[in-house]
Amino acid sequence: MRLLFWLLLALSPIISADLQAQKATIRGYIYDADNGQPIIYANVYLSGTNFGTTSDANGFYNLSDVPVGTYFLMSTYIGYDSVRSEIKVTKNEIISRNLYLKSGGVLLGEVKISASKERAKSEVQVSKIAVTPKQIKSLPSIGGDADIAQYLQILPGIVSTGDQGGQIFIRGGSPVQNKILLDGLNIYNPFHSLGFFSVFETEMIRNVDVFTGGFNAEYGGRISAIVDIKTREPNKSRLSGYSSISPFMGKLLIETPLSKFEQGKGSTSLVVTGKKSLIENTSKSLYGYASEVDSIGLPFSFSDVYSKLSVVSGNGSKFNLFGFNFTDGYNNPLVANIGWKNTGVGADFTMVPNSSDIIIKGTIGYTNYDLGIKESDDARNSSIREFGATVDFSIFRNKSEIKYGFDIRAVKTDFDFTNPYGIALSQEQNTTEFSSYGKYRQTFGNLVIEPSVRLMYYASQSRFSPEPRLGLKYNITNSLGSKLQVACILKMFWVLPMKEMWLTCFMASLPARNHL
Repeated sequence: MRLLFWLLLALSPIISADLQAQKATIRGYIYDADNGQPIIYANVYLSGTNFGTTSDANGFYNLSDVPVGTYFLMSTYIGYDSVRSEIKVTKNEIISRNLYLKSGGVLLGEVKISASKERAKSEVQVSKIAVTPKQIKSLPSIGGDADIAQYLQILPGIVSTGDQGGQIFIRGGSPVQNKILLDGLNIYNPFHSLGFFSVFETEMIRNVDVFTGGFNAEYGGRISAIVDIKTREPNKSRLSGYSSISPFMGKLLIETPLSKFEQGKGSTSLVVTGKKSLIENTSKSLYGYASEVDSIGLPFSFSDVYSKLSVVSGNGSKFNLFGFNFTDGYNNPLVANIGWKNTGVGADFTMVPNSSDIIIKGTIGYTNYDLGIKESDDARNSSIREFGATVDFSIFRNKSEIKYGFDIRAVKTDFDFTNPYGIALSQEQNTTEFSSYGKYRQTFGNLVIEPSVRLMYYASQSRFSPEPRLGLKYNITNSLGSKLQVACILKMFWVLPMKEMWLTCFMASLPARNHL
């Protein structure tokens, strides 16, 4: 703790000077000109200068400390025509400029372009694994239905069980020590019966970030791992849909614009998706051996419904309202009836103020997880209800980033049990968690330093828990033949009572990164 204090104290003049020496800022979003979907990791730069960056998972880009002058703002991405926009920059000005790329180009041989090298140089993410929908679909899947549950099982350090409601163990941690988020809301049991499928619809996934240890200060409340799943925005230009059927399940997705996308203007769109298991019906004929003994077949069933309403303004500010209902059942009259259900509703927003360089993001929502077991002579029911709200503030600079925020969680647990003698027992508990965090990342040549701290307060225990983190990265060489990068990362991670220290050296090449 003392180390982090002195480190932050030493960096405070740098942070203060960085904030005071503000020049112009150019920011905005990169969109597909045809459907309005954000383009992830597009290249954005000022022509003829060294100012450049890539768009993030939301299509957002930020160029800071731009000197006064007139520039051409360029954006390129494989499969799209380049776009150029003239910008006149004045002192301390904040310019919001969205760019729209049109698909096109001339057919050439294969060209691979990746931003992984630049991200590897500037980020301290020793344990982060980024998963895209394309990667999930490329994996051979059970029943022809690609699912994140099957993809997670092939990642290093992750072991999955195959029993009812399969769970994942990440680097030896138990399932309850993992935090699995859907658009910022906690999902307590995201896996369906047998562990082959999750509650997440692959066609709706935008990106998945898996932190297998040493995660950043914006995440807390767990000590093993984080799986952060974000869904995409619905189609903004036309009515579209998707359906499929297999021996395991049937799927349906419908999305439509309520207010069509136009360049420079806002849009409103809606998506509804659902899936229903068929294995409980098809198993008797397709897998006859499963019902040879008791004629029950495979007594597993599940159904999922997810809906999202997305409103995007002309300057990139957005608001999403979403809800879900995920239901599972194991119905075996010879053994027991087991059922669990996740329900929830939430909203998230992103504000891009025209007169400020602070980006504000927030999430608010309610989730409810119910589990019931009924056997011949007893019954048990338990539930977890959670209300949560999170607000984040981000400030971007040319070679630095400041991020801070706060989080509040109110959790209620109920347990009811009726024993074989007909005696009912119950227990109810309420708890509240308050937390705040701050993170600062600065690049000094080949050195990247990232001190951060998360402060947790558990109201039910009247306990205060500081959780300092420190990340250091040194890029030993930026390039070797313009294709190789070598770096060493030191990341210290304290979440009481656990302490971790990571020291990793890796090579990064275009287009992929390989750990040594």
